[in-house]
Amino acid sequence: MKYTIKGKHVTVTQAMQDMAKKKLKKFEKFFRPDAEAVVMFKTEKDRNIFEVSIYSAGTIIRAEECSSDMYTSMDLVVEKLERQIRKHKTKLGKKIHQDEMIPQNFDIHEDIDEDTDYKLVKTKRFPIKPMDLEEAILQMNLLSHNFFVFINSETETVNVVYKRNDGGYGLIEPEF
Repeated sequence: MKYTIKGKHVTVTQAMQDMAKKKLKKFEKFFRPDAEAVVMFKTEKDRNIFEVSIYSAGTIIRAEECSSDMYTSMDLVVEKLERQIRKHKTKLGKKIHQDEMIPQNFDIHEDIDEDTDYKLVKTKRFPIKPMDLEEAILQMNLLSHNFFVFINSETETVNVVYKRNDGGYGLIEPEF
């Protein structure tokens, strides 16, 4: 697995990098060698935030945690990633991008209370029209939703704008 380590409002020491790689090494067996782990260390006020996103072709596994200590945040993220992989081991190993993962390594011998079926409770259909990002954010806020799907008038592609936990907005653009 390739590692990309970044820091935001924090100096990432060699010890922090080594500890992050050591803790994430256990996940390498689940992914092909060309998978990439993007590791982000952030500090906001008195919070130490550790975020990991693992990319393997179309599969993304992500976890973020914050605490008063960066090393505690690392431990919490590792636990969260373990839970995600355990909970979704069958789907990850057999159904989602099997060529990019190593299904036989998903053999986890633990009793897990897992809900293996995703229950769709509602389907919505709505007209989609081209608009700019600002109009899409306005429309999302008018609807009191956390996200909004629209056709970006500049790129002519389907985009999703969403509200972030930090109060800002995010944009999801397709990559071909």
